[in-house]
Amino acid sequence: MHSLPPQGSPPLDGRGAEDAGAVHYAGWVMPSDSSARAEPSTLAAGSGTDPEGAGRLDGLVEAVRCYRNAESSMRGKSRDSMHLGKTDMTALRLMLRAGQAGRPLTAAALARELEISTAATTVLIDRLEKSGHAERRRSGTDGRSIEIWPTAATDDEVRSTMGTMHERMMEIAGALSPEESDTIRRFLDGLGKAMLELDFPFPQSHPKA
Repeated sequence: MHSLPPQGSPPLDGRGAEDAGAVHYAGWVMPSDSSARAEPSTLAAGSGTDPEGAGRLDGLVEAVRCYRNAESSMRGKSRDSMHLGKTDMTALRLMLRAGQAGRPLTAAALARELEISTAATTVLIDRLEKSGHAERRRSGTDGRSIEIWPTAATDDEVRSTMGTMHERMMEIAGALSPEESDTIRRFLDGLGKAMLELDFPFPQSHPKA
């Protein structure tokens, strides 16, 4: 489960603001700060004034928030173990995915994927190359093109971390009944669609003078 990076160039230390701010969903405000608990601004549609229904929704949204915080913490530990910032780690994952698909990234393609400037991408690649996490290679099909690849050591380290996470997720998912799996998939699909359809900035109402 990956989040999309924000528009604009990241700081030169590679620590972007991907998780900054709060997530709004169905009238709820979900802070990214794990110390803060989600509070409803209004009861979601369909719950009416039913306390039991409202409590069920509260618990569901709280569970989503807890998972987001747990995944964010895991990814943070993974980055820290590799001494990388958020944008750097995202770049490495993109390189790995592109390499597996047989379509290695150029610097220009990586800049488009990260939605940052070519200048910032050059700085990022230089930093990853200097730290031994990535390398520039001349394309085997186009001698004029330079591709960006993660090093073999980085490939192994990222695969090990993500492989362990995937195994744990599959173990939990495998314990669900087919009906439970279908219900959860519909919920997550709907949640993802709702997030993608949000327009920023949110319109604000101002009191009349």
